Amino acid sequence: MKYHLITICSLMLYTLVNIIPNFAIAQKAVKKRVYVFSLHEEIAPGASRLVSKVFQEAQRQKVDYILLQLNTFGGQLDAADSIRTIILNAPVPVMVLIEQNAASAGALISIACDSIYMKKGSTIGAASVVNQNGELLPDKYQSYMRGMMRATAEQNNRDPKIAEGMVTPNAYLPNIADTGKIITMTTEEAIQYGYCNGSANNVEEVLQQAQITDYECIYHQITTIDVIIGFLINPVVNSILLLLIIGGLYFELQSPGIGFALIVSLIAAVLYFAPLYLEGLAANWEIVMFIVGVLLIVAELFFFPGFGIAGIAGIVLVVMGLTLSLINNFVFDFSFAAPDTVLYALLRVLLTLSLAVVSAILFGGRALRSRFFSRAILSTTQESQTAYIENISELNRLIGSTARAITVLKPSGTVQIDKETYEAVADGVFVDEGTMVSVIGVRGNYLVVRK
Repeated sequence: MKYHLITICSLMLYTLVNIIPNFAIAQKAVKKRVYVFSLHEEIAPGASRLVSKVFQEAQRQKVDYILLQLNTFGGQLDAADSIRTIILNAPVPVMVLIEQNAASAGALISIACDSIYMKKGSTIGAASVVNQNGELLPDKYQSYMRGMMRATAEQNNRDPKIAEGMVTPNAYLPNIADTGKIITMTTEEAIQYGYCNGSANNVEEVLQQAQITDYECIYHQITTIDVIIGFLINPVVNSILLLLIIGGLYFELQSPGIGFALIVSLIAAVLYFAPLYLEGLAANWEIVMFIVGVLLIVAELFFFPGFGIAGIAGIVLVVMGLTLSLINNFVFDFSFAAPDTVLYALLRVLLTLSLAVVSAILFGGRALRSRFFSRAILSTTQESQTAYIENISELNRLIGSTARAITVLKPSGTVQIDKETYEAVADGVFVDEGTMVSVIGVRGNYLVVRK
């Protein structure tokens, strides 16, 4: 009996020292980890990039659930399809809380989630593919969207006919959408027809309804880089960068030497292409196309007489590079880009470039003669073996004289006055060889001339 008593006491002591603490640790370890992030923007490549980053971070942190707080009127079809694919392939359950709107692409994203919760007063549906003006695109786009909606609904055991009715009119739910109308459901209607797991006002209520009691939430933090990228791809900022690219090149060509204008143009080009590249819009070949175009234009201006094939090809390549960088395509394959998107990007680039050229012609000469540009731009050169270096005061006496262009001024070249040869730069319009010009000013060691 004494031996058995010692054995029992030893087992109890071992349990108190080892098993109970380990059990408590194990119980503590089962705390569920929920990764929470918000998507309150247009469904575009930036949103796709955000979702991709979120799911990678969630997987790295080994979370048990992902919860999306959604409020969007929709966006681009290709970006929505990318997000849908990420959600469907997620290794953990994905929940969505529709905080107000899940329209169009937002409906597709919501249906891809394992469970849907909606705030009171929210809606889901209206997933037709439309252009920038809200007009329906041809049926091939609607057919593709119907297929995605059906397949997504089927994968998550939701009624595919309702999903299809969100894209094109049908009479499947006559009490919600009259015959010939597209389905859009309120919170209560979505619960009634199995498209919503419950009504919730916040993350805590969602987790409570999902019967997740012991949990910790990890909230996704927007980085400074994300904020900067979002600012730079704003259409207004993007267009300003275009103006700086073209304006900087123009002023640099008007002012010999590498100076402030060229630096501004290069920085603007980096700020234009870098965020588009990170967003998955600008590809390497599109950036190379732009660079080759610029080089061809420079070559045409300085090495080839007249303005011919190289210059025209350069302009075409520059416009194509800038335009295609704004459009999601795969080497001219625009399957997932609506025609109006391509036209909108092209018009935006052409109008911005036209504005830059007109502004440069009208105000370029005045800007170059301003005190700021005279200090910022390298406007003087010094070459030890040139035969044309003249005293500045002597050049100033030539202002008002008439000269003849003995080379093409594009914009720099050579003119002749009384059998003397001078370096000159054209003000505004290019000058052909043999054209008579007037000297209107002096810039460094160069005469400024005009037809």
